[in-house]
Amino acid sequence: MTMSHAVPDNDRPPPVRAVFSAVTWKEIAYLVSNLPLAIVGFVYAVVMVSTAGGLSVTAVGIPLLACGLYLSRQLGRLDRARARGLLGVRVDEPTPIPGPKRSGGFFPWLWTSIKDPVGWRTVLYQLIRLPWGVLTFTVALTGLFVLWPVLPYLVRLMANVDRAMVRGLLSPSEDLERRITELESDRGVVVDTAAADLRRIERDLHDGAQARLVALAMGLGLAKEKLLEDPEGAAAMVDEAHGEVKLALQELRDLARGIHPAVLTDRGLDAALSSVAARCVVPVKVAVDLPGDPSGAQTGAQTGARPAEAIEGIAYFVVSELLQNVSKHAGPGARGASVEVWRAGARLMIRVSDDGQGGASPSGGSGLAGLAERLGAVDGVLVVDSPVGVGTVVTAELPWRDRG
Repeated sequence: MTMSHAVPDNDRPPPVRAVFSAVTWKEIAYLVSNLPLAIVGFVYAVVMVSTAGGLSVTAVGIPLLACGLYLSRQLGRLDRARARGLLGVRVDEPTPIPGPKRSGGFFPWLWTSIKDPVGWRTVLYQLIRLPWGVLTFTVALTGLFVLWPVLPYLVRLMANVDRAMVRGLLSPSEDLERRITELESDRGVVVDTAAADLRRIERDLHDGAQARLVALAMGLGLAKEKLLEDPEGAAAMVDEAHGEVKLALQELRDLARGIHPAVLTDRGLDAALSSVAARCVVPVKVAVDLPGDPSGAQTGAQTGARPAEAIEGIAYFVVSELLQNVSKHAGPGARGASVEVWRAGARLMIRVSDDGQGGASPSGGSGLAGLAERLGAVDGVLVVDSPVGVGTVVTAELPWRDRG
């Protein structure tokens, strides 16, 4: 009689386990699939570049190259998805190229598409991946039969090379993407600032000069009716209307000065800033040191003596706002202020300082945050140094762009 004996737990063989982990099998699948996809990508890249290059002497070659680079982007999208699923590589998708409408027309879009670094790097990736795909396919496939003890290490080494290639050639350029993000943010600031300026102008016209002109028209109408019956009363009303005209003209001058003063256009920053400084409640010294003779801009003799009109207007606005802050927040102890403007290489430098009570901050509601945003919209910088009880020094930088 045969008796069966129970096998102790510590004598049982371990459970059957897979030779390779799931990650290793995914890496093997990626390396084996490299060759067929590399052949397709290599053939496409060679045919696209050679065809577009051969037809570049015609009107068809350049648009064909742009379309080819666009399709290269789509191949790169598939490669990123494959690397994400099999290798676990997380690569952000590059920013798409804006269409012709957003690019300003067909030719600007065409030029942007031809210069697309993402498309060209994808073409380079397709070209160099073919010999690498042959190597990975051969090693991974034959290693399953003859090199399986060391295959996981070889697979991990080759997969890491693929990961580096995907990150290096298929990932978006960090500098480019950051610059695009900055420009999109700056464009929003410019649009918001322009809308706010338009609302301010509309409000000032509606509440100021327009209201005075309406009252003037009514007063003149009443004076016309009384001209024969009550000449003295009509004369008094005309005299009052004359005063309203003077006030309306002054308000229109102030409004025009706030938009873009005539003295800035005619005589440059030195005269315009001196005019602003004269309205400050504390004495202000103005020193404008720009190359050349500012008066030469009127005759065209010194085109490099003044910055571009947009930069000059922003510089005027910045100094005007900072001097208004001096008048409002410097305090009764402020004895004076200074404005310095000079050119340092490719930058227009502005420094406004006072010896008031200090304590100014871009987050303190003094308008400095809005100035910083407006300067940032044109690649400018605003730096505030305002110790409490010492005074305030505000330094602004603007890009120098030659007039004309």
